[in-house]
Amino acid sequence: MITASVLVLFGIGLTAAIILAVASKMLYVYEDPRIAQVESVLAGANCGGCGYPGCAGAAQGVVEGKAGATVCVIGGDEVAANVATIMGLEFSSMEKQFAFVDCTGGSRAEDVYIYEGAKDCRAQHLLYNGSKLCPEGCLGFGTCVGACQFGAIEMGPNGYPVVNPELCTACGGCAQVCPRGVITIWGMSARIMHLNETTDCLAPCRQRCPGEINIPRYIEQASRGDYAGALGTIRERIPMPLSIGRICPHPCEGVCRRGHVDEPVGINMVKRFVADWEMNSGQRLPISCAPDTGRKVAVVGGGPAGLSCAYFLRRLGHSPTIFESMPKLGGQLRYGIPEYRLPKNVLDWEIEGILNLGIDVEHEKFFGKDFDLNSLTKDGFEAVFLGIGAWMNMNLRIDNEDSIGVETGTEFLTKIGLGVETGTGKKVVVIGGGNTAIDAARTSVRLGADVTLMYRRTRDEMPANKEEIVAAEEENVNFLYLASPTRIIADESRKVTHIEYIQMKLGEPDASGRRKPMPIQGSEKILEVDNIYTAIGQKPELSCLYDESGACTLEETKWRTLGAHPDTLQTAMPNVFTGGDMHTGPALVITALGEGRKAARSIHQYINEGTPHVSHKLQRDMIPYTMFTDVPDVGIRARSKIPHLTECNERVCTFKEIEGALNEEEAKHETCRCLRCGLTCYNRDGSENQECLSGDCAKNQ
Repeated sequence: MITASVLVLFGIGLTAAIILAVASKMLYVYEDPRIAQVESVLAGANCGGCGYPGCAGAAQGVVEGKAGATVCVIGGDEVAANVATIMGLEFSSMEKQFAFVDCTGGSRAEDVYIYEGAKDCRAQHLLYNGSKLCPEGCLGFGTCVGACQFGAIEMGPNGYPVVNPELCTACGGCAQVCPRGVITIWGMSARIMHLNETTDCLAPCRQRCPGEINIPRYIEQASRGDYAGALGTIRERIPMPLSIGRICPHPCEGVCRRGHVDEPVGINMVKRFVADWEMNSGQRLPISCAPDTGRKVAVVGGGPAGLSCAYFLRRLGHSPTIFESMPKLGGQLRYGIPEYRLPKNVLDWEIEGILNLGIDVEHEKFFGKDFDLNSLTKDGFEAVFLGIGAWMNMNLRIDNEDSIGVETGTEFLTKIGLGVETGTGKKVVVIGGGNTAIDAARTSVRLGADVTLMYRRTRDEMPANKEEIVAAEEENVNFLYLASPTRIIADESRKVTHIEYIQMKLGEPDASGRRKPMPIQGSEKILEVDNIYTAIGQKPELSCLYDESGACTLEETKWRTLGAHPDTLQTAMPNVFTGGDMHTGPALVITALGEGRKAARSIHQYINEGTPHVSHKLQRDMIPYTMFTDVPDVGIRARSKIPHLTECNERVCTFKEIEGALNEEEAKHETCRCLRCGLTCYNRDGSENQECLSGDCAKNQ
């Protein structure tokens, strides 16, 4: 017999069931089936490295559009491709990224106070910005190590974190907890596009290098025998280490801290050694490029700036085409620098490697004649880089300057580069004090001439590289200082026969900071000559930018250069960029190469984002607190010597390359002279420099 209590319970249950049934219809929550599908293809590690609470949270983020197909930091391309398929997206392989530690200080950095608080970088940073004298370097407590869930970071023996790229998933956890910004998550493209910032670990040599090469890093790699790694580091900033290793006047060495102890490290020697190592190996190291974007960019001018711009555009995935007016690429490298300094077969090998990346070239195409900015736009080029150099020569403005046998140094050197007869006689006068004048003088010596180089100031004021001046003296070039030409004398057939000059004296400094030469009245003298080569300055030829009506949409500066934003190199036309001598006026090749990379960076941003931009923390000048001159506790070590050809039949009578390269033992010795400087730290003898106090390096002390 059913009791009343049972009936009551049955009624309550039935009522509850009815209520739940109704509620299920009214309160039904729809879950997108793609969430479960995405979760099923994720790695299933629930590590949280993606920033979501497990794989379920990550899957929901993907479906809601808050995360991309690459959300799984440990899944790799295969997982990302599966996620993209589920979401109906097109997948392309991503660049490998990893954490990069931009610090070499660690335990070498001096302490300014004793810290006895929680052993955490963030906690110490809150107290007077940390205990280290260096304001930007690692504090050394390894907070980043604890933040890494994949065991990819450990504190190295020198007191700063070391990353294992094979284990790093680029999740960013380490970078998020570092209070100093010592750790950066980046890939190849980001490294190429990075410009020096004041918060980077910039040794003085890095600050001074116009190409912004990470000098301490490549020297460290070379010291370990990792020549391929050293070349990779160099090529993140410049594409032509073979050429620069031969001709760069190495301004970086002028601020090397080692120079306050004995002599600067032979930075350029090491660069040439690793570049020659690759060329002499008979094979080319692979150079990585981002996936093709299909975006076309025109590069006008195949000199150092144009080659650099095209190289970095290609590495960023774009499709550059170089338009060159001469039969071969190289610009002043080919037609302005003599064979004995830069052999053409070396230059050809280097340019071939750049073009092999997939860069098109159109030779003997003249800008303003065969094509212009409008035609390039019509042909589908989304941006243009103008890098036509500075080929227009300054005039002496004296009588008979147009005589037969009188020409500019660049014209003379270009004939040599083209293999054209120069008509050089037995007596040559070169006028000027820069590198072009020295090159013209030393080249004339090799053609059998008795050469006099006339300069209106003294040797101390000559702007040419000091090494080149010494070399010219060794090759018996006659230097006539404090002399300025007043007129050229020619015969009836307009052939030059003599040059008249006046003696000078130095007065007060002029705008350049050099003492101004003043003529000594009545001191004129005459020299007999067969040829006169003038090298008193160059500037860009900008007439190609003007149309038939004389209008030009670009800006010309008062120095007769092309105006552009100093950091982005964008001109008055948003899709037109410039760099090299056309922008700076005649400058170093390394400067032109550096500007080519900066322009490629801006063009990349313009194409992808519409506007190029730079950080407000750009390093433009030397950082004052890093420029100390007291470098204690460093022992004396002799600088390696570059081998030179010495015999007449090997040097002044031929165009053989004069300077040789260091051998491996000498190169290792030179790398061991490097103090591995950071912003304020450096290696002291008896500490981190022990590896260079033993073994091969010890033999060379």
